[in-house]
Amino acid sequence: MTFSEIVRKMNPNIKLAFGYSILQSFGRGIWMSNVLSAYIFFLTSESNKLLGWTSAATGITMTIFVLPSGFLADRFRRDILLRSAALAGLIGLLLIIIGNNIVYVFVALSLWGLYQALTRPSLEALIADSLESGTRTKIYSWLHLARQISSAIGPFFNVLLFLVFGNEWELSILKNVMILGMSFSALSIILLFLFSDKKSLGKESESIPEELTQKEIKRNGVGLPLSAEKAMKLIPILLVVSNVIIGFGAGMTIKFFPIFFLKQYELPPISVQIIMGLTAIFTGLSALLAQKYSLKKGRAEALFLFQLIATICLFVIAIYPPLYILIPIFIARGSLMNAGQPLSRSILMDVVNKKNRAKWNSLEAIAWGLFWNVSAVIGGYLVGDVEPYNFRLNFLVTGGIYILGLIPIIFLIPLVGKERIADK
Repeated sequence: MTFSEIVRKMNPNIKLAFGYSILQSFGRGIWMSNVLSAYIFFLTSESNKLLGWTSAATGITMTIFVLPSGFLADRFRRDILLRSAALAGLIGLLLIIIGNNIVYVFVALSLWGLYQALTRPSLEALIADSLESGTRTKIYSWLHLARQISSAIGPFFNVLLFLVFGNEWELSILKNVMILGMSFSALSIILLFLFSDKKSLGKESESIPEELTQKEIKRNGVGLPLSAEKAMKLIPILLVVSNVIIGFGAGMTIKFFPIFFLKQYELPPISVQIIMGLTAIFTGLSALLAQKYSLKKGRAEALFLFQLIATICLFVIAIYPPLYILIPIFIARGSLMNAGQPLSRSILMDVVNKKNRAKWNSLEAIAWGLFWNVSAVIGGYLVGDVEPYNFRLNFLVTGGIYILGLIPIIFLIPLVGKERIADK
């Protein structure tokens, strides 16, 4: 089957999901990640603490609205929530563009948190509803790859922008780069108006308890008898708990990596963009590798292995290695830690009933809402506002939290089987 034939057979919502993901990731790759962190850092007179608090604004708003959003999406229509999200997102982008002080940034990022709260549960549930159960990992991996490649193109596009505007960490230069990136984010948000619940699948997309390797006559690996029904309830809990813990750790460090590069290693903007772009590319490739590995060893096993290696890489970064060692280790950390996202998503959507998917997506979104963003506040205080900044302490604490987040995955391994498509 050719690529064009595969695309033609895709559900319309899945086609839109690819378009939305590509534009959104490309735009965010330009303006949000490292450029936004640097912009806020210099806007606040080089305050890591205020940088962390701006993340909290997004996280708190997202947490307040994400659970109600999930319940509303399951009870009513997912596409209505997506249209409401689009309005919040567009207003948030506009405020950042016209604002010139930290107050505008706080309000804008709060609206961005509302946008994420309304989008994530509904969109992820609608994507799952539009895919046949037991075959999701491939599409999720493709989506993940599309997002990562688009995210990678963003920083590489920034290289050209910084060549034009100037290869300096200056507010005016950073603002110009962000405005161009936000235009692509706005285009992606407009696509949210085109999704439709009517185009989703029926029974083909329902949950499939037979995917579990654990039957009533087997055991859960710790000596306790566990029925398939109980395992079906335990799997999403273990997944979400792991994601919440790891999300909490990630939030403490991600916002501060750009500051780490520019302060600890004195790298100019173009160098940072290249590093971030390469990380995004390898994240997409690692996700495909994780999917292939999971077909042989299992999805939970792949998830555990990749995240364990990523955690080890973070401990290496904490010793401030020479730049030629730091760059490949940093790329490996980012790509391997995020490579398991499609696997986690496919497991969750395969075991959760269709009518409850938005609720579970809401719970998982809290990992990247309250815990990811609010933990950035803690990260800001760990790094501090007085040079030399204590990035090492931040990385070591995060690594310890990652280890705790791996524990639920260990208990998940005997409960989750290989995906149906692996046996075809």
